[in-house]
Amino acid sequence: MNYPIEKIRADFPILEQKIRNKPLIYFDNAASCQKPNQVIDCISNFYRQDYANVHRGVHTLSQRASDKYEAVREKLKSFINAANEKEIVFVRGATEAINLVAQTYGRANIKVGDEILITAMEHHANIVPWQMLCQQNGAVLKVAPMDLNGELIYAEFEKLLTDKTKLVAVTHMSNALGSVNPVKKMIAAAHAKNIPVLVDGAQAIPHTKVDVQDLDCDFYVFSGHKLYAPSGIGALYGKQAFLEAMPPYHGGGDMIRTVTFEKSTYAGLPHKFEAGTPSIADTVGFGAAIDYINAIGIEAIAAHEHELLVYATEKAMQIKGLNIIGQAAEKGGILSFTLDRIHPHDIGTMLDSQGIAIRAGHHCAMPVMDFFNVPATARVSFGMYNTKAEVDVLILAVTELIKIFG
Repeated sequence: MNYPIEKIRADFPILEQKIRNKPLIYFDNAASCQKPNQVIDCISNFYRQDYANVHRGVHTLSQRASDKYEAVREKLKSFINAANEKEIVFVRGATEAINLVAQTYGRANIKVGDEILITAMEHHANIVPWQMLCQQNGAVLKVAPMDLNGELIYAEFEKLLTDKTKLVAVTHMSNALGSVNPVKKMIAAAHAKNIPVLVDGAQAIPHTKVDVQDLDCDFYVFSGHKLYAPSGIGALYGKQAFLEAMPPYHGGGDMIRTVTFEKSTYAGLPHKFEAGTPSIADTVGFGAAIDYINAIGIEAIAAHEHELLVYATEKAMQIKGLNIIGQAAEKGGILSFTLDRIHPHDIGTMLDSQGIAIRAGHHCAMPVMDFFNVPATARVSFGMYNTKAEVDVLILAVTELIKIFG
């Protein structure tokens, strides 16, 4: 079956517009993906027909809203093959999920002198929460190195797994480089020493099939907005035994069983971690995005994006003065590069004049930029709706930009 690219593109209304009198080419998907009509219409219809607060009302609208909201939990459970829906906790995004684990599991289990192991290619969201925990508890943050291709040096990672290591927290796919880590192998090595593992899947999950039971990770975090869903909604997967043992993260409504002025008792999973009125409509939209992805097939999307990456990489390597940052053997749909004598911010601005949206900066991965000794990179990142024709426009625009700067 051929990949239905024209049908997919027609589903994304934002792609129909022009930027500076040029057709919009959106290559900033690693930052956030655009939304299909199916998601937009779902949210609009929910507000028009079904909106009410969830879990608290016996009236029809509340029951409808609650049913739609909880149905998304079941969809996410199936999407990542969790053992049951209690293992899916709704959060604002991957960042909140990591902070939740750090401030619940981490504070309860990681003590003075213990070690937390991350990698050199982490997003700030998988660095700063662990630094904060180390400051609070007196633990030590260790970093597994990578090589100049942007690949984890696995032997060094294994050496850093010691009796002092109490948690491993690693990215599945680097947002700055596209490098895909061998997370299943890393998890097995950590588990051999009884070390739990959190996987930051924010970048990987839109581009590859994720099966948390096959990976055997203890925690997996991801955001909706990178999965063609609204912003402000994401999920934490945690093995039930871990989540049950963890204390609540936020206090308030909907996470309690009983409250008196002397004592409160807490709800069971997953509601123990979901205090307050949630982002109801955005959660329902998240479900519509999962339905949309499933209708196309994550494997088909992954194959399409890989084809784009290979095509773009081959074209980019022919441009004199273009330097690709991150050339791991296994990569997702990200092409980060620099140009001789041209700052990445200038690249981004000039490409925008041609209607091409890319990301220019440190990509919330300053240690990665420091490692490669660059202030920033220009990052092209692919989504399900991008095409080779768009890549051709990009390559031509970059070539012309080099000519302008001489």
